[in-house]
Amino acid sequence: MTAYPLSHYARAVRSALPSHAFNPVPSRLAWLALHVSLIIGGWWALIHGVGGPWVAPLWSIVIGHSFAGAAFVGHETLHGAVVRDRTARHLVGWLCFMPFSLSPRLWVAWHNKVHHGNTMIDGIDPDSFPTLATYKSSRAMRVADHLTFGHGHWFGAFTLMFGFTGQSLQMLLRWTPKTDALTPRERRLIALESVISWSVWITLGVVFGWKVFLFGYVLPLLLGNAVVISYILTNHSLSPLNDINDPLLNSLSVEMPAIVNKLHLNFGLHVEHHLFPSMSSEYAPHVRDALIEKFPDRYQSMPFMKAMKLLARTPRVYETQTTLIDPRSGFRAETIQPEEPARVAEEEAAA
Repeated sequence: MTAYPLSHYARAVRSALPSHAFNPVPSRLAWLALHVSLIIGGWWALIHGVGGPWVAPLWSIVIGHSFAGAAFVGHETLHGAVVRDRTARHLVGWLCFMPFSLSPRLWVAWHNKVHHGNTMIDGIDPDSFPTLATYKSSRAMRVADHLTFGHGHWFGAFTLMFGFTGQSLQMLLRWTPKTDALTPRERRLIALESVISWSVWITLGVVFGWKVFLFGYVLPLLLGNAVVISYILTNHSLSPLNDINDPLLNSLSVEMPAIVNKLHLNFGLHVEHHLFPSMSSEYAPHVRDALIEKFPDRYQSMPFMKAMKLLARTPRVYETQTTLIDPRSGFRAETIQPEEPARVAEEEAAA
């Protein structure tokens, strides 16, 4: 299928959107206030033993979901969709990503600059899975493939709980030192911001003890990781590699219940986000409607659980741009194409 640059779609869709859709939406910070309040409230409840030991896991769930929720606010803020001021953006981003000890400077360089500018372009996009040639030439890639979520990787479901933190740590240790997207000064500041985040959590653990730290940070972090990385995997990992950054070929939107979309700031509407990354996701449903109207045969979307099942059934190594392979077993599967979500939905209805 012919690939088109992002501008091809942006021109067609922009005219269907209200002009104020491209303004920052400071009210999104209310979600951050909510999540910070829930995290602090959960820690307070754990410190004071509210509900006893049997209720402690429930506080972990509340805190962990807010870890993920804060990350969604940070993602939108660091794209400039919430506040325009760079210092304010940076401070909000640091607070939002602190549970994952992720430097906002690293995120902007990795996600905003490189990933968005080179989505699913082999060898450039740090979020794309490896080709078969890279897999064969890199021991690290072969080890990592054992731990990914996909066909024949029974351990991959477990590693979802470490996914976003693990990815962030890998980017800090392996990508940051060698990328051209960062200056030496930025590298030093990224290291400092990471150390500060680690120090905050270690200090809290020392002050309040291992039980509070376990239920207030470790277990919540596992849940927060699973929520965030599940979205990240469905965003692109079923899609083909490409040479042209075509968001309707290399990205997938996932459908969630309305209340989940609200809580997660429409993060599942990812094709829409790649089309207008600096737009608040509050307006993503409008972009979705315009894409369905103007590009009904190319827009890709499917239910979240269907996407997760496809991830579980398919390998994570690219034999070709459109074919995934498990190098150990030889099992192959095709990436989704624009018609694939519709076909899957038809098969589901028929079943």
